[in-house]
Amino acid sequence: MRIADLHPWDVSPAEARAIQTRLASQVDLTDAISLAEITMVAGVDNAYLEVDGQTMACAAAVVLDFPALEIIETSVAWIPVTFPYVPGLLSFRETPAVLAACRDLRHAPDVLLLDGQGYAHPRRFGFATHVGVILDRPTIGCAKSRLIGRYDDPAGDFGAWTPLVDHDEVIGAAVRTRPGHSPLFVSPGNKVSVETAVAITLACCREERFLPEPTRLAHQLVTRERRERAARAR
Repeated sequence: MRIADLHPWDVSPAEARAIQTRLASQVDLTDAISLAEITMVAGVDNAYLEVDGQTMACAAAVVLDFPALEIIETSVAWIPVTFPYVPGLLSFRETPAVLAACRDLRHAPDVLLLDGQGYAHPRRFGFATHVGVILDRPTIGCAKSRLIGRYDDPAGDFGAWTPLVDHDEVIGAAVRTRPGHSPLFVSPGNKVSVETAVAITLACCREERFLPEPTRLAHQLVTRERRERAARAR
């Protein structure tokens, strides 16, 4: 995948906010691809580990065929974390490792699902949006919790969803991916609308699991990698 060099990563929190505000103007919420055109999807997740006093970020990318959702390829990258933990700026901690993992992929997925926020962000530039603009590909944020916005609880059936709204703008959706479970918060990252982001996410769900398969499998992989590296470091 082509990875654009849009900004430096060794920046202060104030500079990071300015970068988010500047790049938010490049976000495109129109559909670059339809559900029927997708042949490959990817899931991305992150984990962290302290190694000899240094915080390391691990990113896992899992590419699956679609709609069968069978694994085609995986990639894992470890890099040192240099950016502090600042709410609203988590993509500056997570994105460098994700880009390193994506750089090693031999297959370019049509759309990436990321464990985090997309457009549903105070500056409309969350983790999935950041990655989507840099990769210039459709991305979707699939977050376990709400960062901003208000919503009505969706109906209890699989696939039910309600708009996530902030200042009268629809920024995402609360989606029932598992009956009896709290909703998943889905928001566009880049090159996809709210409606299509929801449709793709639901098409990637299996067996009443809360997380869609791409991010669930990426989470499994990054958790295993973190556990194995922690064991080696003991």
